[in-house]
Amino acid sequence: MRALAAAAVGLAAALALVLTVTAIGPPEGTTSPEPLLTSAPAHP
Repeated sequence: MRALAAAAVGLAAALALVLTVTAIGPPEGTTSPEPLLTSAPAHP
């Protein structure tokens, strides 16, 4: 029974965190126009 209560408390805390972040919105700022390198460059 304690495990069920602990799981419910953890789920409620996680849900509260998600709702808080959703309500606040994304952080202000800009992103870099240059794309990130996703692979190693080719060897000559």
